[in-house]
Amino acid sequence: MRGLAIMAIVLHNYCHFVGRIVKENEYQFLSHNNDLLWDRLMHPDELLPAHLLSYFGHYGVPVFLFLSGYGLVAKYEKQLAQPVGVLRFTRYNYLKLLRMLVVGLTLFIMVDAVTPGRFSFHWYNIVAQLLMFINVLPNPDGIIWPGIYWFFGLMMQFYLVYRLLLYRRGTAPVLVLVALCWLLQVVCTPDGETLNRLRYNCIGGMLPFGVGILAGRWQHRCAGMQVSRWLWALGALLSAVLVTAMSFNFHTWLWVPLVVVAGSVAMVKALPLQALHGLAMVGSLSAAMFVAHPIARKLFITVAWKGDIYDGLALYLLATVGLAWAVRQVISRLPAPHLDEPSASSTSQSS
Repeated sequence: MRGLAIMAIVLHNYCHFVGRIVKENEYQFLSHNNDLLWDRLMHPDELLPAHLLSYFGHYGVPVFLFLSGYGLVAKYEKQLAQPVGVLRFTRYNYLKLLRMLVVGLTLFIMVDAVTPGRFSFHWYNIVAQLLMFINVLPNPDGIIWPGIYWFFGLMMQFYLVYRLLLYRRGTAPVLVLVALCWLLQVVCTPDGETLNRLRYNCIGGMLPFGVGILAGRWQHRCAGMQVSRWLWALGALLSAVLVTAMSFNFHTWLWVPLVVVAGSVAMVKALPLQALHGLAMVGSLSAAMFVAHPIARKLFITVAWKGDIYDGLALYLLATVGLAWAVRQVISRLPAPHLDEPSASSTSQSS
């Protein structure tokens, strides 16, 4: 699933930067984008794959949120027997994200400085990005650059929400949070700035994250269930149809991430073993690809702007994989945070 999600995000973040390609409804529900998508579906041409990747590719994010919720339960509620304190939990997960962010942002600002369309960074926004609270500031569209790095602040919020409100608690708090976050969105103007601000933060992603937590806790209930690959394939196809249909109404659009997660699970279950090996390899590189792909996009987006969209896309993918491998090597050499607390004896010896 990580392989599917990162490929969707990487392809989306290239295609939607091309002016004549249909844009997504990620933070706001814009009828104009839906009208353009419908027109391209009714009159397909060679750019249809780029339109679809641009419009739907950002749904790789809720898949990652689902996997994050699932992984937190697996690690902190099942693997670790002893409870983890709030400060220790927060420090560990912040430093884990910071290792990736520092490497990616450092490389990006150097590339950005020597390529067309240089961004005007301000010191206070850089600090907010490094401390991962930039998502809550006004005008997130204009201050987060590269825009993909909004995900670091989002994940830090979810870590705090999980540890403070959901850690080792029952199902009810998860359902209450999901319902509350849905209510906060449903009362907003579909194309308004309030909804935009909410969806840049954990309120907009609570649905897939909460479902991931519940899936992690309920996994044993489905462990013995046997479903044929053809049924999983049918489920994946049905999910694709539902995602498309639900995208044209504001109220159903809010629930599309849930269908995307279900469809992703069904697709993985339906794929042959050889394809799963390939996706697993991509998934193992997903964190580094996420950090690296804005750098590759800044270098190769000009190819698409000149009209060669698929040529630029091929170069961009090749550069992203190569950069991701290099970025992973750099990150692996940085000091890694440790969740365990130092013992009294080791502390006295180091003193």
